[in-house]
Order: sequence, then structure tokens, then C-alpha cells
Amino acid sequence: QAQLEESGGGLVQAGGSLRLSCTSSGRSIRIYNMAWFRQAPGKEREFVGVIDWNGDIPYLRDSVKGRFTISRDNAKDTVYLQMNSLKVEDTATYYCGADREPLYTGRLHDSIRDYEYWGQGTQVTVFS
Repeated sequence: QAQLEESGGGLVQAGGSLRLSCTSSGRSIRIYNMAWFRQAPGKEREFVGVIDWNGDIPYLRDSVKGRFTISRDNAKDTVYLQMNSLKVEDTATYYCGADREPLYTGRLHDSIRDYEYWGQGTQVTVFS
């Protein structure tokens, strides 16, 4: 099974940028739609964005559109989340997850129940 690992988090001033990466140390994630979720203290894990397994179709939640970009490099078995113009409210632990169904071509999932193989997360803290 895929063992995911997120990296790239850190402490950044509002308006700054970070790029998160998600890799797998087990099964390749090339055939899975991959999503980013985040969880702030005391809140539920929420959807941030997803990209299809082919890397053609990214989809982001409205609050990050125009600031975040999701992409992938299947040759490197890595998924990225480029975060620009960061806001204090973006502070959270960010997780990547693989869709439960490989090679899924339907409507991209934005529910946590549709994903598995979570990593340990990477902390993003934005200060004003």
C-alpha cells in the first residue's frame, strides 16, 4: 500500500509562499487521484484541492483559488501544493491522501471519506 509523506511546511509571514510535497514510500501514487486536506486546531479536516491521476484536472476549494496551485510529477511520484499569498487562516496541518479507487475518472472527490493512505502531515503556520 502507499505510505504517504508530506513535506515543505513551515513558518511564514502573511503574503508569503510555501510549496508542499507529497511522496510515497510504498506503492506508486501515479494511478491515484491525489488530494490535499488541512486541519486547523479544534476543527475538522477540510478539503483543499485534488488533481486527477493524469495531472490534467486540478480542482481547488474556493477560498484558495487564485492563491494555491496543485500539480503532480508522475515521473517523480510526487504531488505538490504551491501556496502563494498565504493568509493567517491558512494555518493548519496539511495532509495528502490518495483516492480509494485507482484510475478513477469520475467527478473528482472532495470528501475525506473518499481518500486513504494519509501521511503524518506537515505544519503550515502563517503569522501576521
